Amino acid sequence: MLGTARLQTIVCTARIQDAEQFYGNVLGLPLKTRSHGALVFDVGGSDLRLSPVPSLTPSAHTVIGFAVTSLPDVMQSLSAKGVEWERFPNFPHDESGALSLPDGTQVVWFRDPDGNLLSIVQYG
Repeated sequence: MLGTARLQTIVCTARIQDAEQFYGNVLGLPLKTRSHGALVFDVGGSDLRLSPVPSLTPSAHTVIGFAVTSLPDVMQSLSAKGVEWERFPNFPHDESGALSLPDGTQVVWFRDPDGNLLSIVQYG
């Protein structure tokens, strides 16, 4: 029944102004609209809705991920804008912060202004 629905990803934020700057200016996502206090960004034809909440405890796990064709290029661009890469204990991150998997997939993690964990992956 929902297999043909258009997916909308919802991420909560207690810092809507910081989130708008981060997702729009740092990540480069185009703002589609504002809706009931929320920000709706376009991500490859899907909606990313940042919904304001009074307070937030970020998830310990990834809330959204972006699949790209050149992880090194994206990392270089985002690093230049101040994005810092998360490193997890017992994960064999390379010097740039990327984790390489046996099938050639590479992934990095970073946080938004609320501390939500985001990922970027280049599949092998």
